[in-house]
Amino acid sequence: MGAQNGKDLLIKLDMTGGGQFETIAGLRATRISFNAESVDVTSLESQGGWRELLGGAGVKSAAISGSGVFRDATTDERARQIFFDGEVPEFQVIIPDFGVVEGKFQVTAIEYAGSHDGEATYELSMASAGALSFTAL
Repeated sequence: MGAQNGKDLLIKLDMTGGGQFETIAGLRATRISFNAESVDVTSLESQGGWRELLGGAGVKSAAISGSGVFRDATTDERARQIFFDGEVPEFQVIIPDFGVVEGKFQVTAIEYAGSHDGEATYELSMASAGALSFTAL
């Protein structure tokens, strides 16, 4: 995989619950991270005293974050609604030349900021809330 444009990493939100995904407008920076907790099964009998991990065990999770400026009242309103209603809708993350990650995420934080001589900005943080699927591009 060669160099990619950062603007091509897209976060899409299911707007209606029916699979109608739209890019969250105004994002300037996006990020997705994947995590897997390890389960330590080291014992006194572990060879050479080396730590042993139990493969396939532990909790897997993903986190999405993005920041940007207000551009589209529809996606802004939907993000706020999700947070205040405690919904866990489907999201898609398009990773250029890699694939599409899709699954349920909870909006865990929304931050708004602005200065007297600049635009109003926002930041979103989301945490996975179930199994995720991956489709290669």
